[in-house]
Amino acid sequence: MRRLSPLLLALGAAGVLPVHAQDAAPAQRPEVAAAARSLQDKVVAWRRDFHANPELSNREQRTAAKVAEHLRSLGLTPQTGIAHHGVVAIIKGGRPGPRVALRADIDALPVTEQTGLPYASKATAQFNGQTTGVMHACGHDAHTSILLGVADALVAMREQLPGEVMLVFQPAEEGVPPGETGGAPQMLAEGLFKTFKPDAMFGLHVFSTVQAGQLAVRPGPLMAASDRFTMTVKGRQTHGSRPSGGIDPVAAAADIVGSAQTIVSRRTDIARLPAVVTFGTIHGGIRFNIIPDEVTMSGTIRTFDPKVREAIFADLRNVATHVAAAHGAQVDAKVPDAEGNPVTVNDAALTARMLPSLKAVAGADNVVEPSLQMGAEDYSYFAREVPSMYFFVGATAKGVDPATAPSNHSPKFLLDESALDLGLRAMLQVTLDYLEQGATGSTAASAP
Repeated sequence: MRRLSPLLLALGAAGVLPVHAQDAAPAQRPEVAAAARSLQDKVVAWRRDFHANPELSNREQRTAAKVAEHLRSLGLTPQTGIAHHGVVAIIKGGRPGPRVALRADIDALPVTEQTGLPYASKATAQFNGQTTGVMHACGHDAHTSILLGVADALVAMREQLPGEVMLVFQPAEEGVPPGETGGAPQMLAEGLFKTFKPDAMFGLHVFSTVQAGQLAVRPGPLMAASDRFTMTVKGRQTHGSRPSGGIDPVAAAADIVGSAQTIVSRRTDIARLPAVVTFGTIHGGIRFNIIPDEVTMSGTIRTFDPKVREAIFADLRNVATHVAAAHGAQVDAKVPDAEGNPVTVNDAALTARMLPSLKAVAGADNVVEPSLQMGAEDYSYFAREVPSMYFFVGATAKGVDPATAPSNHSPKFLLDESALDLGLRAMLQVTLDYLEQGATGSTAASAP
């Protein structure tokens, strides 16, 4: 017979018990609802402060300092400076049990905000040699604030917790500046899981294509692998009125872009799994009547299958080399030009096990399965190390169509702040249920 924790016994005396203690339909834990109510104002205030003061990847000094300061105020001993500005803290429960890691990303984007919010960002920074606005256009301000709220709640019930929780505030999820290192790969390289290997890990992301009040999760592949490529097409400069006197890299580059579209449409079996090849930048020339020496281009590749990923790399190099040669030009094609993010994969067994926890806080009808997402996440590196579940929290207000709402990374991305409450309750419920059930999923495993 399973022995109940002191916390559950107290709740039982009050006439309510969490779902796994009653063997009833999923129900939100009373302590989760109570924590969310008491922390709501604090979480909103944190989010607005972070939103008004965003920082680019590998530049998150203020954000990291604020996070560490609050964790210390809770009596925790955070480690700082991990992968430059990462912050990690461990909450040790008063009872034996499994280990769980929770992750929030803390960096912002080089986007000039256009929301008109009273706490809209007015920050600017240098990015790729240009002055740009900085905005939390992807919602990492919400993630950071939610995890701070979860930390508050877990510390308050620490004596009753069976197990340990690692809080991971990760920098540079959006990608490190050229020539730098950072993000999830560097946190792991610096020994994040060396002395604390989680039995499971959870992460969340506010998402514009999901309605506020809903959660979205799917087992297996969720978000695509992402890889960046760069190309320099080299010709020979000449007067624009005399193209025959040189080699036109602009024409060659245009042909490469056009021919590359057939890689996905004609050479990749997208009926099985989707793939994308996108050119995002083209730069060449300084004057209207001069054919330049060279054109530089860059773009992204998104895939779900390692073999497809490698095949697209080879096909893109092949197209670039031979199309350039057909124009008499040369090309330096770096495909990929750095290590990209692998596919974000949710552990199927863990996701199935925690699905009732998500339904308990959002309602069964408000937990949906999204399609495969071509966006990418370096959380995928964590998910390769330990069983993991990553889920989306609806960010678009009710009454607004998520299909047409400004998307993540838009200067008009607008978070419905009810996502803060739902995200906190979901992460807290998942964490408590997992700890109480034990790493094997058996409720008896958590008995002292």
